[in-house]
Amino acid sequence: MRSVRDRFGNLGPMLTFRPIEPRDDAAMAALIRAVMPEFGADGPGFALHDPEVDFMSRAYGVPGAAYFVVVDEAGKVVGGAGVAALEGGESGVCELRKMYFLPEARGKGMGEALLRHCLQVAKDLGYRTCYLETLTGMDQAMKLYGKVGFQPLCAPMGRTGHGGCDRWYARELA
Repeated sequence: MRSVRDRFGNLGPMLTFRPIEPRDDAAMAALIRAVMPEFGADGPGFALHDPEVDFMSRAYGVPGAAYFVVVDEAGKVVGGAGVAALEGGESGVCELRKMYFLPEARGKGMGEALLRHCLQVAKDLGYRTCYLETLTGMDQAMKLYGKVGFQPLCAPMGRTGHGGCDRWYARELA
């Protein structure tokens, strides 16, 4: 497990992340279903409706994919993020997927720590480029993406089915 205290100093309650396990599936699904509507992302064309939401450990337990959950000191799942091949995309391109945090886990440095970890895992898995989709209103997330080197794109890549997203980014993993 990795802790934000290890990297960012004492930030209040310790948050750590680890690979997702089947016991985390229900909590992660509930988290995604709670967070996405906060940003108006609950209609058609958003990740909230992806079949994998209910079985994240299975969906990311395949070669070329990884997903990590963020837990607090009590063991409660408070966030997560992962990477997998971009659906309908070019070879060597992965997608940062389902990076969401409950309000109590935001602004503590864990988003950056987990994002950087996901990028390293993607590189280790052999991907050359990481792509992501988001939407207007997720301002803090977009600031973070820019901070770690993602560049805005003019159009989406691949065929994710997330037509509700209106912002797209990519980052080379070299």
